[in-house]
Amino acid sequence: MFTIGPYTIEKPTVLAPMAGVTDQPFRNLCRSFGAGLVVSEMVTSDTRLWKTNKSRWRMNHQGEAEPISVQIAGGDPETLAHAAVSNVQLGAQIIDINMGCPAKKVCNKAAGSALMKDEKLVAEILTAVTSAVSVPVTLKIRTGWDRDNKNAVTIARLAEQAGIALLSVHGRTKADKYNGEAEYDTIAAVKQSVSIPVLANGDIDSPDKAAEVLAYTQADGIMIGRAAQGQPWIFAAINEFLATGIRVAAPSKDDVFKTITHHISELHQFYGDYMGVRIARKHLGWYLNSQGIRKHHYQQFNSLKTGIDQLSAIEAIFENFEILKECAA
Repeated sequence: MFTIGPYTIEKPTVLAPMAGVTDQPFRNLCRSFGAGLVVSEMVTSDTRLWKTNKSRWRMNHQGEAEPISVQIAGGDPETLAHAAVSNVQLGAQIIDINMGCPAKKVCNKAAGSALMKDEKLVAEILTAVTSAVSVPVTLKIRTGWDRDNKNAVTIARLAEQAGIALLSVHGRTKADKYNGEAEYDTIAAVKQSVSIPVLANGDIDSPDKAAEVLAYTQADGIMIGRAAQGQPWIFAAINEFLATGIRVAAPSKDDVFKTITHHISELHQFYGDYMGVRIARKHLGWYLNSQGIRKHHYQQFNSLKTGIDQLSAIEAIFENFEILKECAA
């Protein structure tokens, strides 16, 4: 349990913001499996771009459980402050600032983890955003710019001084992208250097790994990203193990089927048939890969054009579930 401003987060597991993944249907699904907090896909701080369908979908929080956490990305203090205010007006109850994304299209615009190279600018951004809104502001960072320049502890102290309510630290540098293994020494050092809550992020993909990372870093919770793709039940499994030491059994075939069909149906409803069908394709791939079913057994799914056809195809796949798994063995 930890707090973010007035909000008490009862569970130690948090869904990481992931562009193109943590949309409203996926956030709601992960909450249903016990995620203590979910964070939206990052929204650009350039409000001129908010008129697109993509931005409107990302800023749709209708019917979501509280607290609603929205991540913003950009590199200009004034613009980020304005974006924070605008998102609060649209329903955000927590603003998260992205200084952790290593993607070129973000870093080439002096945003995301690229900002960590300019500590003065970091301080200006954090002060501008926390001063602009009355809701809690959180920050997601990496361990540093590259392995020779790990400044997460410095950034963490600047964040606490600026009034940041919580820090999430991914155990890789910007230069690492997602290569190699995450390291947790820096996260442990960050936790020791500040009094605000700290979340550990990076390569946490099982209950045992979650317990190991929490014990090593003394973090207040863990943030789960890629490991939740196709496995949203990971939150329930980790929460149970951390609370009781009991390992939850893997979901049954029927439970997996119900989860997939519910999620895919929600995507169709949220985006409409055209975009919903296209976005569903990657999610089904993640689900079936996690179940050990090889891509060529469901590749034709990617050519389907309607939601009804997709749901029928999923039903057919699960009618032959055991056979397809045996083929992959």
